[in-house]
Amino acid sequence: MVIRPYLAETWHLLRLCGPILVAQIAQTTMGFIDTVMAGQVSAVDLAAVAVATSFWLPIILLVQGVVMALIPIISQLNGARRHGEIAGAVHQGFWLTLLVTGPAMLALYYSPHTLHWMAVDPVLAEKTSGYLHAILWGMPAYALYQVLRNFSEGLSHTLPTMVIGFIGLLVNVPANYVLIYGKLGFPALGGVGCGYASALVFWAMLLAMIVYTQKSPLLTRFHVLSYLSPPDWRQVNRLFRLGLPIALAIFCEVTLFTIVALLLAPLGADVVAGHQIAINFSSMVFMLPLSLGMALTIRVGHSLGEHQPMQAKLASITGIGFGCSLAIFTALLTIIARHWIGEIYTDNAHVLELASSLLLLAALYQISDSAQVIAAAALRGYKDTQMIFYITLVAYWLCGLPVGMILGLTDWLVPAMGPHGFWVGFLVGLTIAALMLLWRLNVIYERVENHSRTGQPLVDGL
Repeated sequence: MVIRPYLAETWHLLRLCGPILVAQIAQTTMGFIDTVMAGQVSAVDLAAVAVATSFWLPIILLVQGVVMALIPIISQLNGARRHGEIAGAVHQGFWLTLLVTGPAMLALYYSPHTLHWMAVDPVLAEKTSGYLHAILWGMPAYALYQVLRNFSEGLSHTLPTMVIGFIGLLVNVPANYVLIYGKLGFPALGGVGCGYASALVFWAMLLAMIVYTQKSPLLTRFHVLSYLSPPDWRQVNRLFRLGLPIALAIFCEVTLFTIVALLLAPLGADVVAGHQIAINFSSMVFMLPLSLGMALTIRVGHSLGEHQPMQAKLASITGIGFGCSLAIFTALLTIIARHWIGEIYTDNAHVLELASSLLLLAALYQISDSAQVIAAAALRGYKDTQMIFYITLVAYWLCGLPVGMILGLTDWLVPAMGPHGFWVGFLVGLTIAALMLLWRLNVIYERVENHSRTGQPLVDGL
């Protein structure tokens, strides 16, 4: 049967994707717990956590994005049975991580100065600064954890990601309780305590990953932690050039939503609240295609390592098809349940009405979003990362944001649509990104097939 290979590939992807999805849920739950527990102290503490997150999240995602280049490298080397090169690749990942984490920590340390330039309330600025300087201590652990996580996931071993995600969650709750409210002899730090708790969580996750790497029969045979290769700056540079476009693409997407939130702020609290409900719900749904995309990167890389370009193509087509089918299902559920979804967040009638209407646009947004994130993940498996950044920059910042600003804030084409205009802009940007990424994927299919016919190697390690 023609459909049988696609069903088999779907099963492979789901097995890889499941633990990653659970880990994403655990990470999102930690953010939710931080918000709730800080909010119980005061509105200022809640605001400090929210503002601080808007500073540190883009910075830490830049570091994480650079390190994500290890996944296709490890998966291709594993598929090619070049196991002796894997430890060296991971070690160069360690060196690169140390190089990029230092500047990131400096940027985070001095980022609170912008609050004074923006004339933010002094108490809020002080608490935000305290949170950022607290979480700063956890950045090296977070970055090094990502290296070991990508090593494991590159070997198609995603279970540790799930297990350690839960370990982080188990540490987060009591650490928040002790440090936010001042228990066991510790001072009550309020929202600042969330920052220290998060730093503690990052170190706990790194320690757990080190222990797992040392004890797991699957991972110990690579001797990643038995010794440390000296830095090879040529290889570090290649890894950086592969990972930087991934980081910049993530940064472009994250900052886009931050900019839109700032542009909507003058329209009033109800508008921002309705917009935030739609964004928050969409972010939770987004974990599905995001996790599937991470699994697809591993699967494509492994297939290329085995010199099976047609299998890599089958995996990417299956992943995109399944992800879009799933998005159609979640979109229909969003449309049907949009009023109930809004009521989870608020009972304000005006905010509910706005959120419900935005969720209709969010339903369409989910389909384009799934297509673009999974297509981009497939391209990462092929190590084609620069084009992802270029497409993201054009689609989001040169197409989606201008369309959103024109429709949302001006009367140039239609009467100003407010937040609805920005959501139309999101839809335009994501659709353009999806179409361009799918086009690029077709180009890569042809290029890889030509390489395969001429006998050129598909895997070059670092």
